[in-house]
Amino acid sequence: MTETSLPAAQGLEEAALTKAELVDMLFEQLGMNKRDAKQVVDSFFDLMVQSLARGEDVKLSGLGNFQVRQKAPRPGRNPRTGELVPIAARRVVTFHASAKCKALMHETMA
Repeated sequence: MTETSLPAAQGLEEAALTKAELVDMLFEQLGMNKRDAKQVVDSFFDLMVQSLARGEDVKLSGLGNFQVRQKAPRPGRNPRTGELVPIAARRVVTFHASAKCKALMHETMA
């Protein structure tokens, strides 16, 4: 991807790539109409969320892996009062960037 295809590439702290921008990119670069492009983007993310909710990993070649992890319960602390607060067990999603994605990020930042 070039810097022109990702508007947030130069100021990672300032901007984020949104679903609306993905729809616009499909419209501009592939010539899809906006309604179909929105449906594609929404369907893609719905499938990802459904897979993760079932506990399945999502692997996107060239980008990375989304994995569901089970976190054990642990003691926590309210930072304002210092009071001990139990943190319940929960499932979380983690992301690990692929080597290709990491290399592209290092090239862009250099």
